Amino acid sequence: MKTGSKMFRAGLSFVLTGAFLTAMAAAQCGTQTAKLHKQAWRVGDPTALLIQAADPEEAIVGMWHVTLTAEGNSGGPPDGTPLDNALIVWHSDGTEIMTSMRPPQDGDICMGVWKKVGPGEYRVNHIAWFGNDTTNAPSGIGNPTGPTRIIEKVTVSADGTCLSGTFSLRATDITGKTTAIILGKMAGTRVTVETTIPELL
Repeated sequence: MKTGSKMFRAGLSFVLTGAFLTAMAAAQCGTQTAKLHKQAWRVGDPTALLIQAADPEEAIVGMWHVTLTAEGNSGGPPDGTPLDNALIVWHSDGTEIMTSMRPPQDGDICMGVWKKVGPGEYRVNHIAWFGNDTTNAPSGIGNPTGPTRIIEKVTVSADGTCLSGTFSLRATDITGKTTAIILGKMAGTRVTVETTIPELL
């Protein structure tokens, strides 16, 4: 009789644990970062529990205020020439989007992908898609221009508040022919819920 009672309790514990797991799985449907970790797992132990834990987030994920400055261009823009002042959001799925301070008709929204290449170090393949050349039409829409590709090497500080790096920009015409190559450096600070507009200008 005692053996039957023990088997019944063990079976009931197994069924209840299975029901709990099913409910947790349903609750986590569509959440890719959620994981279940064993906290206790002994057959027949009614105290067996599972806890949910999220993957650690990469340091680059979040919103940043970033400046791009020319550096190392022989015959190009002099060192220290400001090239862009932007807000960039790096997403946890390995994509990023940038809002540039450039005129909208010149292509002020661009996107890219990133991957981690070392501790706090990231490589970004950033694409500015088609726009219009506003050089000769500052108050209007100029001629169509082709895409620009920017390869970035970015390092995030240990405290996660600053980033620095270098970039190589290759601009093309609408056929993909190179029209300019510009090298430079990047510097940025993380945007938080406390960040004010004057801090970004």
